[in-house]
Amino acid sequence: MHSACVVEIVKRFKEQADADAAMPMIKYMRNQFAFLGLPNPVRTSITKPWLKEFERLTEEQLIQAVEELWDLPEREYQYAALSLLEKYKKSSGTGHVDLLEKIIINKSWWDTVDTIASHLVGAFFLRYPELISAYTERWIRSDNMWLQRTALLFQLTYKQQTDQERLFSYILLCKDSDQFFIRKAIGWSLRELSKSDPQAVISFMQQYTLSPLSHREALKVINRKQQSVSSQSIV
Repeated sequence: MHSACVVEIVKRFKEQADADAAMPMIKYMRNQFAFLGLPNPVRTSITKPWLKEFERLTEEQLIQAVEELWDLPEREYQYAALSLLEKYKKSSGTGHVDLLEKIIINKSWWDTVDTIASHLVGAFFLRYPELISAYTERWIRSDNMWLQRTALLFQLTYKQQTDQERLFSYILLCKDSDQFFIRKAIGWSLRELSKSDPQAVISFMQQYTLSPLSHREALKVINRKQQSVSSQSIV
């Protein structure tokens, strides 16, 4: 028996389900997940009032709802779980990170992991910085690609608050990975850092050789700015 929160969103989602719309979604996700066929605007229009209705969940109720939603087969329910976690991220307790780790390694793909890493894990560690080392050190050294990706990406929105020493050390630990999602994450994390400290990124990349994908992604913002300056100089 599902919790009232989950029963309600299941009912509302199923009322709007569209099997024809689900087919391209399934294909886009490489047939890894079932879909109800709810385009983002439709799903958002259903989820928004639902979140308002269930805005006073206890920590225990929240965890139960997220776990129940994660167990359901259609991908839209995992997206609903992420919306629920986003709503409660400023009030989560220290044990919340264990739930985040659980959903990172279950039904893993970029569409959920990237949101969890950059928004939920990132926000959690800003509230509980004393827990960063214990979790991210274990994640980056694990054999789970998605935990590694999370360790690389959780500081994406930190800007000047980025722990550069930690980020660079994590990149060096997995810079030779042949996994696309790790190479992409390395480039993405450096690209975001380059927006607040381009010289740090340039200096790091002058010292170490990254994969072509990581290198290209890391320099996108820097190269674009340099091209813009060159164009203005010509004019």
